Amino acid sequence: MNENSIELDATDLQLLRQLQHDAGLSNQALARKLHLSPPTCLRRVKRLQSLNLIEKQVAILNPEQLARLTGHGLQAIVEVSLDRQDSTSLLQFEQKAVAEPCVQQCWRVSPGPDFVLIVATADMPAYLSLSQKLFTQDANVRNVKAFFSVKRAKFGTELPMPETQCNR
Repeated sequence: MNENSIELDATDLQLLRQLQHDAGLSNQALARKLHLSPPTCLRRVKRLQSLNLIEKQVAILNPEQLARLTGHGLQAIVEVSLDRQDSTSLLQFEQKAVAEPCVQQCWRVSPGPDFVLIVATADMPAYLSLSQKLFTQDANVRNVKAFFSVKRAKFGTELPMPETQCNR
């Protein structure tokens, strides 16, 4: 199916909006919220999954609460600039970064640094180990600037959805 031929109706958009808000709802609860029959709701969700509009469903953990219980937790936003920005060099660093479990997000950005990484480690020694592995041992890394989180004021995963036709 051609991506340009995919059409989303108001119910599809409501489903996507609701699933972004709480993907833990049962199919029956989701169907009730959207005034659908459970089989129709399930069929529509399966369709949205088959179109790769729903990438995966996960539980989002609260890092502050987890740190209180486990005694650990360090989050950083790291800017990385490379000496060489040819496509091979960029791809090599990107592959190295995304292979690291502590790298939660890897963004190739422009202008400014070449990459912005969102990193979560147990503590500062774990961050040091990761930084040596990713940055110090890579001869192509020119500059690294890390910003350590002291407070998370907002965190979201929901993408903005277009308003449905009936709300315009």
